[in-house]
Amino acid sequence: MNNNDIPLPKDIDRPAETVLVNITPQETRVAILEENTLCEIHVERNQGHGLVGNIYLGIVRRVLPGMQSAFIDIGLERAAFLHIVDLLEQRQKPDQPQRIEHMLFEGQSILVQVIKDPINTKGARLSTQISLAGRFLVYLPQDQHIGISQRIEDEDERNQLRERLESLLPDDGNQGYIIRTSAENATDCELQADVNYLTKRWQNILYLSHTSPPETLLYQDLPLSLRVLRDMYSDNIDHILVDSTINYERMLDFANHYAQGAADRLELFQHDCPLFEKYDIESKINQALQPRVNLNFGGYIIIESTEAMTTIDVNTGGFVGARNFEDTIFKTNLEACHIIARELRLRNLGGIIIIDFIDMLNEAHQQQILTELAQALAYDRTRVTLNGFTSLGLIELTRKRTRENLTQILCEPCPVCQGRGRLKTAQTVCYEIQREIIREARRLSAQEFRILAAPSVIDLFLDEEALSLSMLSKFIGIPISLAVETTYNQEQYDIVLRM
Repeated sequence: MNNNDIPLPKDIDRPAETVLVNITPQETRVAILEENTLCEIHVERNQGHGLVGNIYLGIVRRVLPGMQSAFIDIGLERAAFLHIVDLLEQRQKPDQPQRIEHMLFEGQSILVQVIKDPINTKGARLSTQISLAGRFLVYLPQDQHIGISQRIEDEDERNQLRERLESLLPDDGNQGYIIRTSAENATDCELQADVNYLTKRWQNILYLSHTSPPETLLYQDLPLSLRVLRDMYSDNIDHILVDSTINYERMLDFANHYAQGAADRLELFQHDCPLFEKYDIESKINQALQPRVNLNFGGYIIIESTEAMTTIDVNTGGFVGARNFEDTIFKTNLEACHIIARELRLRNLGGIIIIDFIDMLNEAHQQQILTELAQALAYDRTRVTLNGFTSLGLIELTRKRTRENLTQILCEPCPVCQGRGRLKTAQTVCYEIQREIIREARRLSAQEFRILAAPSVIDLFLDEEALSLSMLSKFIGIPISLAVETTYNQEQYDIVLRM
């Protein structure tokens, strides 16, 4: 085998999907199920809203000629990072390289867009090439090129889509667009509505950029609940269940204007059992925070992430097979291909990923594993590059990383073990406690709920989460009291019911 990129299948039949949208005042969570199997989980908290897509009027704080980059202040806790390859001028003229110190100076105001969220100690990554995503199009106001999604493979269809869009644009030719896959079945009226919507957005951004001081947020991307309809909706989605009446109506209005067909799939979930509990999502999220994933036939994989890369180790475990040891190894590796591809999506693992399959002597088996892995990875919406086996028998792949993975969102380094493990944040525990209280209030008739938890959790309930706790108490009609247990670690809590 060699290290050349292995193409992933493009013409695949995607399985039927169900999308669950769980919305609370503190966070929005979206789960995507493929044939009742959880494959993706997206979390957006009101206090930690993702920044990707946001447009700021920034100010250059430092230019670093040695790194050909600059630090830009956009009003966040950490300065953001702008590399020369992400400067519009450099992208437009790649054959005429320039140095960043000749293009930027300290104190300069600059219009920038976030292309990567802050991760760990790294600040957000920026670009000066602005793009605005619509339902069918991505608007590139500083460009003059019309591109088409690579997933649209038929050349006649590509040319037809390009001609249709060009006929809807002004004759000045000063607008660039990328035609998204969802535009395949769009009407001219829908494309025109997208053009009008995006053009108006850009004009408003330009106006604000000339009238606002530096470090101002000029444009914020849609909330997660609406991005589901804009970015994730496709014909293979059968149901979109939403457990919030207000947000259901908001999503329905958005779907009627910008997501043809999505309104028919939207359903308001009204049930005594919480949405995520009914589909057993809570336990699956907890499983996704564990390094070990069991396979169906007794084998297992271990997933370990560092800042630089993620390693995945495949083991036979208790699987002894039916014929011989080589057959056992092959079957374990074959099953691991699909589990690994799913876990990458579920945990949102990005960057460099190294897979250590169990050693196979049979080259035909190695080729089958590569083919199976490529097929499994083809369902990923995020760009993946797959290489063959290395001389050490490892498979390398890269997966685009634009936001924090699931563990980084829900957990923090454990102070007890000095960062060797993970535990849920006090905020995550607060939300778990509130969800459990709702479950118990529906199941049992209690006169009072008493929360016993660690000081950090109780402090959060008394401060930032005081309003949400008060709202919860009014919602269930039962008083809730708090008590500190100094011996509890941050994840430990008890809910005592007074009957």
